[in-house]
Amino acid sequence: MTSIASPVDIASKTEAPEFRATEPKAMSSAMMFLLAAACGLIAANLYYAQPLIGPISASLGLSPGAAGLIVTLTQIGYGLGLLLIVPLGDLFENRRLILSVMALGTVAVIGAGLASTPLPFLASAFFIGLGSVAIQIIVPYAAHMAPEAHRGQAVGNVMSGLMVGIMLARPASSFIAEFLPWHMVFFISAGVLFVLALVLGRALPPRIPQTGLSYGALLASMWTLVATTPILRRRSLYHAFMFAAFSLFWTTTPLLLSGPEFGLSQGQIALFALAGAAGAIAAPISGRLADKGWSFPATRLSMVSVAAAFLITHIAPAGSLWALGLLTFAAILLDFGVVTNLVMGQRAIFMLGAEYRSRLNGLYMATFFAGGAVGSALGGWLYAQGGWWVASMLGLALPVLALLYALTERRPVTA
Repeated sequence: MTSIASPVDIASKTEAPEFRATEPKAMSSAMMFLLAAACGLIAANLYYAQPLIGPISASLGLSPGAAGLIVTLTQIGYGLGLLLIVPLGDLFENRRLILSVMALGTVAVIGAGLASTPLPFLASAFFIGLGSVAIQIIVPYAAHMAPEAHRGQAVGNVMSGLMVGIMLARPASSFIAEFLPWHMVFFISAGVLFVLALVLGRALPPRIPQTGLSYGALLASMWTLVATTPILRRRSLYHAFMFAAFSLFWTTTPLLLSGPEFGLSQGQIALFALAGAAGAIAAPISGRLADKGWSFPATRLSMVSVAAAFLITHIAPAGSLWALGLLTFAAILLDFGVVTNLVMGQRAIFMLGAEYRSRLNGLYMATFFAGGAVGSALGGWLYAQGGWWVASMLGLALPVLALLYALTERRPVTA
């Protein structure tokens, strides 16, 4: 049986000639932009359907109780892909793997556009989630391409594209569906993915991992990584709390804004989501801070900022213009904090060893994605029970719990 060394052992070796001998050159701006754009365009497919649940369910004949499956099955597919597909980046040539997973997602998107009955659409929704994990193969691929001194910057820049894609997907699909049938959202996306795959196929250099494990051994090794990598466990839990707060906020604020206090239209709520996307600028900034050794204080500051975001939504009377302005600022502040913590966490785990990056990233993402699903579900339920005040108190508690856990961490000699 092939022995599996701990990434902690790899990270503890200050002299690592096998990595330094192949230290990559700085990534070009064009390549960084391409990888960021790819992450954003692929990630958007996870969110296009969310604001269209009403017209899609009506067109397909889905009952109101089953309409939530449109989003749920996409999330399930994505979660399984994080655990079963993303680790393959440590086993197979990365460029070919990225293009193969993208092809799966493209076929699924076309299937969603062609669907006229519930079952084919829901099956397509599942495979859209599965195919969208290509972004989590691209992120460690970008880390491989960057020298150690600029690895945080590379990850931050690529993640900025991911976050922009997430935040713009909902308003973009709402805008398209305003003028065209909802099916066109998926057909347009399929065309974009096809062109993107052609560009990536020509532009990406190959990367062949040297793991030497079978697929079964690769999956089994993930439990060893969890057990032997304290920084992975800590960073995953940090961001599970943070992403739960993020999901709670973006699940409940549209309900608040469309309610009697504010009475905003869907178009106005889309503009609110666009404003929140400004928080994505945190990704490249936080990547540079991590490279300069500021991860320790920046992580704690990100948690404070998310907690503050929920607090400031209660300063002004609900429904007032002042309250709307504060809610918009809170969205930007919350996104800024969540993105900062995300990039700091990824940079930390990517420093543990090149041969583990895809598995570490899959475990990291799967953990906090589960936190996000819990936050979204609890947020919707609490809003239905007690409105924004009750839901926001849970939102406040989540980053506070993350901060309390972070305070148990000793400051390292080098962050």
